[in-house]
Amino acid sequence: MTSSIAPRAESLASSGIQSIPKEYIRPKEELESIGDVFEEEKKGGPQVPTIDLKEIESEDIKVRERCLQELKKAAMEWGVMHLVNHGISNQLMDRVRIAGQKFFELPIEEKEKYANDQASGKIQGYGSKLANTASGQLEWIDYFFHLAFPEDKRDLSIWPKTPSEYTEVTSEYARQLRGLASKILSALSLCLGLEEGRLEKEVGGLEELLLQMKINYYPKCPQPELALGVEAHTDVSALTFILHNMVPGLQLFSEGKWITAKCVPNSIIMHIGDTIKILSNGKFKSILHRGLVNKEKARISWAVFCEPPKEKIILKPLPETVSETEPPLFPPCTFAQLIQHKLFRKT
Repeated sequence: MTSSIAPRAESLASSGIQSIPKEYIRPKEELESIGDVFEEEKKGGPQVPTIDLKEIESEDIKVRERCLQELKKAAMEWGVMHLVNHGISNQLMDRVRIAGQKFFELPIEEKEKYANDQASGKIQGYGSKLANTASGQLEWIDYFFHLAFPEDKRDLSIWPKTPSEYTEVTSEYARQLRGLASKILSALSLCLGLEEGRLEKEVGGLEELLLQMKINYYPKCPQPELALGVEAHTDVSALTFILHNMVPGLQLFSEGKWITAKCVPNSIIMHIGDTIKILSNGKFKSILHRGLVNKEKARISWAVFCEPPKEKIILKPLPETVSETEPPLFPPCTFAQLIQHKLFRKT
């Protein structure tokens, strides 16, 4: 164990404490906006759009165009959506969920064998969020993080050995998600009036676009109204694809208030990240979001971040998205610089 290891949220949750340590309590101004997630989920009002991809590659140009227009509207107005008929089978998604859940059901000491060590730069493996803010603020979450695609860049030695099917199902899911990412990037390219393969090329193509898997485990929390599973942030990725165990928690900041995403069966949640926001010169949104916790049910989500290479590509608004009336909104930077900029802004 190194000094950089934060307590596991799961150990706190299972210790029987009635009140959470002060490091987990959110600042006063933030507490006003944290409600009961099950109540919040029932509310009416604006909802995260659901996009049916069944028609995205239709032979019928009118049908395909209608699907593209819906995707475009969701990308411009929300930057997050529930994807249905996305082409990944319910059976495979269930197998991914079961494998990840089985890993998190292992005793903590078993999981600790996979512990990461952020201080030494070893970021893959089992971990908890370290305090990175001056306030020493912590989040009610443990996670497992590893690169999942391209296959030649993986380090299978750090993937969970238990359950035994973990590697097989996660590899197959990553392979199919990579296909879905291509399909979405093509469609978003067309929405911007670009050639179909353009965004894919701009984020690294098949060789260089990385798919990073992060399984987020949010244990039951004795005082959920005081804590967050994940604090408010936008994703730095190009795209993020999320599966979850049908326990609500995701909230999106839209038009000045926090909106709780409903649980849509068999869907995959997709976020547009900062990378695509920059390439589109802000035409597509990267929405601020956070995760609530609750005292009744542990929530698990499987987030796959599609990231361009750290140094090889300069990210900046594409020339086609810029004009006299729409000057570039973002200065050129590498993906590494984008990450640094965000970390720096936070501290």
